Formats: sequence, C-alpha cells, structure tokens
Amino acid sequence: MELRDEVYREMVLLRRRMPDVDGSVACSVDGLVIAADMAGSVEQTGALSSALLALSRRMTGLIGKGALEETLISGTNGYAAFYAAGPKIVLAVTARPGTNLGLLRLEGRKTAASLAAIGERMSATPKHSATQ
Repeated sequence: MELRDEVYREMVLLRRRMPDVDGSVACSVDGLVIAADMAGSVEQTGALSSALLALSRRMTGLIGKGALEETLISGTNGYAAFYAAGPKIVLAVTARPGTNLGLLRLEGRKTAASLAAIGERMSATPKHSATQ
C-alpha cells in the first residue's frame, strides 16, 4: 500500500471516531499535500500548515516550553488543530463549533502518531530500482 493510501485511511478513521471533525489534510513539512479528507483549498491549507508548524516549533523553543505538541486555532465557525506527525509530516484537522476539544486533542495526537509511524515505515522500506 502506498503512503498516500495509508495516510488517507488514518484520516478517514479519525473522522469516524470524531464526527465533529469536518476535514483533515496531511502534508510534508515543505507543504506538499500527501493526502486530504476535506473539501476546499487543500493545497493552500497544506502550505500554510507547514508554515504554521515551523513557526509554532520555533515559538515553543524560544519561550522554553519544550517540544511542540499541537497548535490550536479557535474561530467563530470552529477549530483548526495542527500536529507534527513525526519529523516529515504535518496533520491539519478542522472541526465544527462545539467540538469537545479534549477529545479532539486526544484523537488528533493519536492520528498524528499513526501517521508518524507510517512515514517512518515508508522511509525505512528499501527502494528497488528497475535494474536490480
């Protein structure tokens, strides 16, 4: 199974566990979309998610708060949460107003951990060339 398919499957499972989640995007730390389970501006969401992750990591380091766990944005129409899914993947999750934020944080971190494991496994898999 390809990285994109495995990542997408985890994102669908997140939505099943949390019906208040209305979308998610996984992208590389340089902003390239890996998989998306949302409508709308997926490419822009991926690009901004990677930038926000970099800024959030820098801020937590600057103020001495340890390793970044998540960034949460609260808006009048709901929430957006951003997670580092290992060193190479960013997970952005959007949720409706009234979402249980404790559950969102728990399930978001769980999904991010799954994506990190998938990314690790995929990068550890040897690539075979056609000449072998």
